[in-house]
Amino acid sequence: MSLFRPAVLVACFACLILTGNTLAQDASSIEGVWVNGDGDGWIELEIVGPELIGRILGSPADPLNRNPSRLDTQNPEESLRDRPLRGLTILSGFRYEGDGRWDGGRVYDPNSGNTYQGTITVVDNVTLKLRGFIGISLFGRTEVWVRRADN
Repeated sequence: MSLFRPAVLVACFACLILTGNTLAQDASSIEGVWVNGDGDGWIELEIVGPELIGRILGSPADPLNRNPSRLDTQNPEESLRDRPLRGLTILSGFRYEGDGRWDGGRVYDPNSGNTYQGTITVVDNVTLKLRGFIGISLFGRTEVWVRRADN
């Protein structure tokens, strides 16, 4: 009995397509607007090419963006301290590793001006965990982010 019968090949091909489609949906499920762990920022996560990036979209404290002029005053580079926080990329370089895990990224904290290595784990459709660390993951902090309700 040959495994290369047309019906077997079609079934195998269909399984590969469905599996690939499921993985693509899993990776893209992270896209959208999230409330950061402190609850003071809306971060828009977007997949650009093979990487996940995150930009500051606004703040629950200023939902109408009446104060869009908040600046990156804590940045260690003095020349960058006059750039607006709104629209600032604070997550970059994350690559999808499978099982809802993004790795190899960098996290910029505009409240402290520090940049960390990071990992992101999607817990479910409305929750993710962002871990920022220096050196090894053991020495770091995890924040729980929730998807913005109108998202």
